[in-house]
Amino acid sequence: MSLFKIRQKNPLIHCITNDVVTNFTANGLLAIGASPVMSDEPLDVEDMTSIANALLINIGTLNKHSVEAMFLAGKKANKLNIPVVLDPVGAGATKYRKEVTENLLKEIKFDLIRCNAGELAAIAGIQWQAKGVDSGEGEMDILSVTKEVAKKYKTIVAVSGKEDIVTDGEKADFVSGGHEWMTQVTGTGCLLSAICAGALSLEGDSYENILNVLMDYKKVAEFASKEKYLGSFQVEILNGLHQISRGEAI
Repeated sequence: MSLFKIRQKNPLIHCITNDVVTNFTANGLLAIGASPVMSDEPLDVEDMTSIANALLINIGTLNKHSVEAMFLAGKKANKLNIPVVLDPVGAGATKYRKEVTENLLKEIKFDLIRCNAGELAAIAGIQWQAKGVDSGEGEMDILSVTKEVAKKYKTIVAVSGKEDIVTDGEKADFVSGGHEWMTQVTGTGCLLSAICAGALSLEGDSYENILNVLMDYKKVAEFASKEKYLGSFQVEILNGLHQISRGEAI
């Protein structure tokens, strides 16, 4: 239902995201009726954020230029009460990524942290063997840690995996379904973060809107998996998003 509501609102989503996924993210937002804009120029981002309905900060391909833009845009969004999503891609992979993530969380109030288990561990300071920007391997009580992070930063946290977890630090929900091919197409998680930004721009309960998006996204993955080839799977993700956001069964 949240995807349908996003189409009705047609929110402008400002995405400071990584170079690998810009096109797919923009097309995914367009597929659900949102309006994407991608700007990471420090001289431009404050003005762009000011007219946006939500902001996504994705640290996938960091550089000094984009990091400066992230802080400027995030602080402007906070000042104007515009919702902000953090996607801490590969937060535990390098010292620099971890430092940037920690500083973003210190200086900007995020309405949602959308991550995988490895990124969650990095934020929580738990030992984890990251594999680049992939989730990697390690051991932790994911639900407990997710709640702790949500409470610490006073935000909603959504952790993607075979079974997604979403919590505000008190209540928590699990979302099952989906398909393993979502991990084999670059940008699917990044797109989900952008869509969640769209959900946060809606009226009503933010937690429920995020939960509904996660449920719909699992359905889209199952719909797309009917295709035989991985390349077609990526296209079918867009088709599935387009259909479900129009209220059509998939």
